[in-house]
Amino acid sequence: MARKTDRSREPRLPDIRLPPLRPYADGALAADAGYDELQFEDLDLTGQNGRGARFLECALTRCALDETSLRRARFMECLLTGVRGVGADLAEASLRDVELTDVRFGGLQMHGATLERVVVRGGKIDYLNLRRARLKDVVFDGCVLVEPDFAGARLERVAFRDCALRGAEFSDARLTDVDLRAASELDIARGIDRLSGAVISPTQLLDLAPVFAAQLGVRVEAMPADRSREHGRSRPPR
Repeated sequence: MARKTDRSREPRLPDIRLPPLRPYADGALAADAGYDELQFEDLDLTGQNGRGARFLECALTRCALDETSLRRARFMECLLTGVRGVGADLAEASLRDVELTDVRFGGLQMHGATLERVVVRGGKIDYLNLRRARLKDVVFDGCVLVEPDFAGARLERVAFRDCALRGAEFSDARLTDVDLRAASELDIARGIDRLSGAVISPTQLLDLAPVFAAQLGVRVEAMPADRSREHGRSRPPR
């Protein structure tokens, strides 16, 4: 009999259905402002200050966010598509029911952020800083994460599907029902001892064996050739 999947361990995905949106034409972003049912399309928001702003049922499409400050901003039921930027600041931001598709970020600051029911689909993020962040019901699907930093973060019901994790940092992280089995690449630089609460595949276990051994202080060395031949000629005691 096939074993039933425990659905309670799987991420709950967002179901975003945006109403008709109005084009945004109000110039620069403003701190602590409220943006409802707006379409931000092909806008250069470089260096702007949207600290503490609230985005409700909005779509950001092909916008530039280089050095844009969105610290402590709130995104609820939003779609971000083709958004790009270097040095964007979303530290302590809150993302709930959000989909990010084909985004390209470098040095994205999201330390202390809260992500709930979030999907990151496609694209590439270099040096994603999620230190001390809280992720619940989050899926990374078909994207590339270069040196993502989850140090001190809490991850609950998080899945990496066809996602490349390169040089990941998990030091002091707390993982609950984190599924790494479908990751296309799994390279953990630090924090291998914090993987309790994650599930990996048998193949990934073999790939990570040297890292696990190093964490335990176990040296893995091949037997010298002469001793190997001697061992092969030895007979077990009767």
